[in-house]
Amino acid sequence: MHFIDKQKIFHGKNIEVFNYKFKIKEKQIQHEIIKQSGISCVLAIDQNDVIMVKQFRYPFDEVLEIPAGNIEESETPEECARRELLEETGYATTQLRHLVRFYPSLGYNLQFVDCFLATELIKKSKQRLDEEEFVSVHKIPIQELFSLIESGKIIDPKTLCALTMILQKDDLNFKIKN
Repeated sequence: MHFIDKQKIFHGKNIEVFNYKFKIKEKQIQHEIIKQSGISCVLAIDQNDVIMVKQFRYPFDEVLEIPAGNIEESETPEECARRELLEETGYATTQLRHLVRFYPSLGYNLQFVDCFLATELIKKSKQRLDEEEFVSVHKIPIQELFSLIESGKIIDPKTLCALTMILQKDDLNFKIKN
């Protein structure tokens, strides 16, 4: 692949869209590519509960997901994870470990998601939400997560990815009960 050119065709509040031109095997192609900031998300586990948030996500109304947010230019993915956990839930952690980075929309979006596991949680404060955020905190027993996924109540890809990674690694020796 040989990069030829890119042109900004849209600038919005949270995204920019570019028209990229490439040459691949002597053929010139173009793609519209969305540029968004990266995201950090936190699978926060307190005893046998997962700290989750419910918030408005158009067009689905309220969605149950793990705390997450955009990585600001001045911070690392880990700093963002710690900040979002505290802002959205009021919890802080002394144990934060990176699980995985993934790209949810390959082919048309440059955004990545860094998933973290937080344990050793401490309730530090009330939520500190942005003006446009409407977030409620929910402690969900680990055993209930699977039925919530199967019933379509958990549909968020970053939440599903983080849960899959923790189960794959069996880090906390969870026993899946059928």
